[in-house]
Amino acid sequence: MNFKMIIENINYIGAMILFVIGLYTVLTHSNLIKKIIGINIMETSVFLFFVSIGYRKGAAAPIYESISGDGFFVNPLPAALMLTGIVVAVSITAFSLSIVIKIHEAYGTIEMDEIIKIRSVESDE
Repeated sequence: MNFKMIIENINYIGAMILFVIGLYTVLTHSNLIKKIIGINIMETSVFLFFVSIGYRKGAAAPIYESISGDGFFVNPLPAALMLTGIVVAVSITAFSLSIVIKIHEAYGTIEMDEIIKIRSVESDE
């Protein structure tokens, strides 16, 4: 693999690494707060990926002005879509944290393993 190719695609590689870190966090931790943090890391990687798709090296911002003949523009659509995605991600995080608070009030813990044990004891009774 060529070093120049890695440098040119560093945004995509970074997005993939962030997504894997978030997925690993969600799958391996039983703490609900850590799972929410893992989901946030995965969301951030998706934002990075989509904004990187719209970027063009040497391109100008898509603002109306006179640009000589062969001028390129950065695609503004992925960035605009990601603004909506960020709003959705923040609202999902707030909702998830409020559910974790209710779970803690009901079970006294936010560890999934302990909650499963408590629920299995309750269902046996």
